[in-house]
Amino acid sequence: MTRILPHDHEHRFGTRSVHAGQQPDPLAGAVMTPIYQTSTYVQEGLGRHKGYEYARTQNPTREALERNVAALEGGTYGFAFGSGLAALDALLKLLRSGDHVVCGENVYGGSHRLMERVYAQLGLTFTFVDMRDVANVERAIIPATRVVYCETPTNPMMNLVDLAAVTDLTQARGLLAVVDNTFATPFFQRPLELGADLVLHSTTKYLNGHSDMVGGLLVTRRDDLAERIGFIQNAAGGVPGPMDCWLALRGIKTLPLRMRQHDANGRRVADWLARRKDVSKLYYPGLPSHPQHELACRQMSGFGGMISLDLGDAQRARRFVESTRIFALAESLGGVESLIGHPASMTHASVPPAMRQAMGLTDSLVRLSCGIEDADDLIEDLDRAFAASMQPTAVAV
Repeated sequence: MTRILPHDHEHRFGTRSVHAGQQPDPLAGAVMTPIYQTSTYVQEGLGRHKGYEYARTQNPTREALERNVAALEGGTYGFAFGSGLAALDALLKLLRSGDHVVCGENVYGGSHRLMERVYAQLGLTFTFVDMRDVANVERAIIPATRVVYCETPTNPMMNLVDLAAVTDLTQARGLLAVVDNTFATPFFQRPLELGADLVLHSTTKYLNGHSDMVGGLLVTRRDDLAERIGFIQNAAGGVPGPMDCWLALRGIKTLPLRMRQHDANGRRVADWLARRKDVSKLYYPGLPSHPQHELACRQMSGFGGMISLDLGDAQRARRFVESTRIFALAESLGGVESLIGHPASMTHASVPPAMRQAMGLTDSLVRLSCGIEDADDLIEDLDRAFAASMQPTAVAV
């Protein structure tokens, strides 16, 4: 169980990104946290060691990452896992057969798959609701409910959840409020400060920011949750290796700089897309036209680089995503490089088609992850793709 250092909350966000959770290496005074690439540790005698026995349980590199992200989220404890889904898996292990979870209907497809195709077989039950209206959450709560789980902004529909309203509800009923904060990051949004009990991250995305590792993290302020999650982390063993932890820790040092650029590029691209008549629907909370723009301004300090757009025709969307040059057609998001994806066939393919359609996740929806490149180049790239998307696909004869 990794608790933040006494001074980790003393400084402002940018300083915490660089320094929180880390101390000079005691051996050589190394500024960067070393990669402790070891599976075990020498003990001085039976029951006498330096706080480290086995690397599944403790690793100094992993602990530095856990403290760092906990400090950024305004938490007390951090727990790193081998992926974002491994972090969600650990969270669901807090529950037992018969327990019920109220979940946002538009969550990452892998989260939905883990809930419905793994944990539903083990006796947990899930109700997926549109969390844009907190009344839907309240109606879904039953006596067996233990957790309310949400993403905000959601993936890929960019819907927002009023965190203060939801956590007021969970606190009044003694429920656990969990927020996937991957899209916003703690730079733009801190759910613990709005009443959440747990925050989840796919560190693969913006926290690491360089598309070179996979990981997940849970952060909490609650001692009781920390004790239970720490036990699960060690008992189930879904931990990341020290190299992945080091890569994430290194990436976080530039998180404020990168998020400012992702946000600036997201706003530029969204403004440009909003003026195009060949975009059927546009989803970006930073636009005044977004129905939850006021909420976004209230609970977020920026809007980030994630944009979804509907082109109104599945074949046109296919041509569009296959025609960009700077935006790479790939799974994932949040890296310094811009990515483009087709959620219905990629990130959300495991979500039942009827459920996708009900929430507006059509076969003509495209998701953009705006990187940190020059915004004019990104716009020119998309402009070329729009032109290519209007060309009919050649038919072989």
